[in-house]
Amino acid sequence: MWKCAIAAALLLGAVDLPITAQSTATPEVPTNFKLDLETAARLRPQLMEASVPAKGRYGTGQLVFERVIQQAEPASGIRPSWQMRIVENGQLNAYASPDGTVYVESGLASIAGQSTGLWAAILTHEIAHVLRRDWARRYLYQKQVESGSAATIVLGDPGLPGGSWTDSSKASADLGQFCRQLEVEADRGGLMLMAKAGYHPDFVAALHHLLHAEGVAGSASLYSMHPCWEERDHELSQAYTEASIDFAHRWPEWYASPGGNPPVVVFADPPTVKKTSSREWQIQIPMRCQNLAGAVEVVLIADPKHDETIGVRQLSHAEQFAGEERQLTGCTSPKTTVVFNLADMPRNKSDTRWTDVYVIDAWGSVLARADLPKLPR
Repeated sequence: MWKCAIAAALLLGAVDLPITAQSTATPEVPTNFKLDLETAARLRPQLMEASVPAKGRYGTGQLVFERVIQQAEPASGIRPSWQMRIVENGQLNAYASPDGTVYVESGLASIAGQSTGLWAAILTHEIAHVLRRDWARRYLYQKQVESGSAATIVLGDPGLPGGSWTDSSKASADLGQFCRQLEVEADRGGLMLMAKAGYHPDFVAALHHLLHAEGVAGSASLYSMHPCWEERDHELSQAYTEASIDFAHRWPEWYASPGGNPPVVVFADPPTVKKTSSREWQIQIPMRCQNLAGAVEVVLIADPKHDETIGVRQLSHAEQFAGEERQLTGCTSPKTTVVFNLADMPRNKSDTRWTDVYVIDAWGSVLARADLPKLPR
C-alpha cells in the first residue's frame, strides 16, 4: 500500500524526467508551487470514475475520515477538498491525490472492517502525504537531480501502477531510498495525527502486521519504493513512543477515546533454526507483546506446497493444512522466546517443510507472521 510509484504517476502523468544519483534530502515546496494541484485537477475525472463514495459498509471509514480531517493542518498555500473514495477492485492498497481525495481499495477496506483504529491507521498515513505535499516533493526531487546524461524514467497513469522505467542501478537505489524516506515520514506524521484525533498509535503496527500476514509485499531491496515491515517497525520505534505519550496525555482513559482501547500488538523477530541431533531441530521465535491481557498462541505451519502464505481469514481452519504445532504463551517478559523442538518429517511427507510462524489471539485473529528459514540438513 501507499505506492510512491502511484504518487509519482499521479503528479507527473506521462512526463519523462531524467535522473542521476544524488542526495535524498527532501526538498521544500515553495508556497507558489501549484503543479501538483493542477495535475490533480486534470486527473480527477479519471480517478472519480474508477471509485465510489464511502457509504454503506464503508461508513465506519467515512466517520473516521471526517473526525481525522478536523485535526489536519494543511501546509500554507493549499486548501484540500477532503473526500474519501473506495476503489472496488479487491486490492490491498490506499493512495491519495494532492487535492485531498483519499482512495482506499476494497480489499484493504475489508481488512479494516468496523475497526475505527485500523481505519485511522490507513487514512492518517494518506492524509499526512497530502498535508506534507509529498507529490510535489517527489517532483522537485526529480527536477533537482535531473541531468542530460542520465537515463529516463517513464511514468504511466495513476490508475495503472505498473509504469515502466529504465535507469542506472545507482539512480534506482537513490529513488528507492527517497521514496522509502517519504513513506516513513508520512508514517510519523500519521501517528501524531492519530494521537491527536483519539486513535491509539498501536493500530498502525497492528495494520502493518496484518498486511504482512496477508502476504503484502515489503522487501528489503535497495530499489524498493516502500520500507519492509521490519524496517518500518525499527524506524518508527521512537515515533510510536512519542505518539503514545501524546495519546495518553490527551486521552487518559483510553477506553473512552474515539478508537477505544489499543489493540494487542506482537512484534515477532526472525526465528532461528538449529539442528540438535541427526533428525531433530529446534526453532526459537523471539517476540514482544503490547496491550496483552491473557495469552496468545504461536502456530508453526507445515505447508506441502510452501509457495504462498496462508490468508489471515484461513488460519482458524488450519487443520486443513499438512501439519501444525501450537504453543500458548502469556508473553509477559520484555522479550519472550517460544521454542519448538521438532522431529524429522515422515518419509511419505518428504515434500513438506515448516514454512511459516503465526501468532494469533484467542479468536484466531492473526497478530503477526514470521518467515521460517529452511531447516538445515
